[in-house]
Amino acid sequence: MNFSMVISTLCYIIPILLAVAFLTLIERKILGYMQHRKGPNIVGPTGLLQPIADGIKLFIKEPIRPSTSSQTLFLLTPMMALALAMIIWAPIPMPNPLSEMNLGILFLLALSSLTVYSILGSGWASNSKYALIGALRAVAQTISYEVTLALILLCSILLSGNFSMQNFDVVQEPMWLVIPIWPLAMMWYISTLAETNRAPFDLTEGESELVSGFNVEYAAGPFAMFFLAEYANILIMNTISSIIFLGGSSLILFFLPTTTLIMKATLLSLFFLWIRASYPRFRYDQLMHLVWKNFLPLTLALTIWHISVPISLLYLPPAL
Repeated sequence: MNFSMVISTLCYIIPILLAVAFLTLIERKILGYMQHRKGPNIVGPTGLLQPIADGIKLFIKEPIRPSTSSQTLFLLTPMMALALAMIIWAPIPMPNPLSEMNLGILFLLALSSLTVYSILGSGWASNSKYALIGALRAVAQTISYEVTLALILLCSILLSGNFSMQNFDVVQEPMWLVIPIWPLAMMWYISTLAETNRAPFDLTEGESELVSGFNVEYAAGPFAMFFLAEYANILIMNTISSIIFLGGSSLILFFLPTTTLIMKATLLSLFFLWIRASYPRFRYDQLMHLVWKNFLPLTLALTIWHISVPISLLYLPPAL
């Protein structure tokens, strides 16, 4: 790997980590104001340095490793979670992308399905029943909602005609895909909430029942890695949503293409925070019924529709 590749990689990773840090601050501020309190407002001007102080505190603390845990796997899983959360940004269309993949969508699906292994490994390696229950819930939840996400992606690929991320920008110049396929866009957004384990689908980290779930035995640096990975996954999911349904980096007024994409992803991320402040947690049976009895039949029907309509148009009689 040459020096320019190292610099290019760092120029991707460092802004993502900074964005994750300030997303946590925005979340605490929004939750605070929605609950009629101030939120962080001591460290730095109006609390702007709070995420940096939290990061320093976590990484200089002594990491605790339970004596009965699987030591190697216990330490590897947080690193795996953060590494996957960073690698998944590679095919995102930017001014100087790390890689322009023809099958970028499939790469994203493959990597997003790998993240569940870090949660499963951490829950098993902790040798704690609460952590294991949270990990098993995460496996069932992620596998269930990935079926719906894959079918929705298939429908959008059928409309765009290509598997590359860059193609969605070109296709959506006349009209954003959210307009013709708005039911799929709504199901996609709700499924991304479940895929990232966010409220009201945060069953894997249910504080009231599992005492923080799969990461209950983690502290200091390893816990911070899980924390960073979770919020990086929130940002990547909303960035993908912006690319697929909201025109990606298509120009709006005088904004630059990348700025436009970031604005759309930020707006969708703020809706994530608003939903967390507004809705209570689902029961686990409600979570599963939503995807298997509601989303899956609808997405299957719409997938068949999107496949059959272009084929039927081929066999229409020629116009007189």
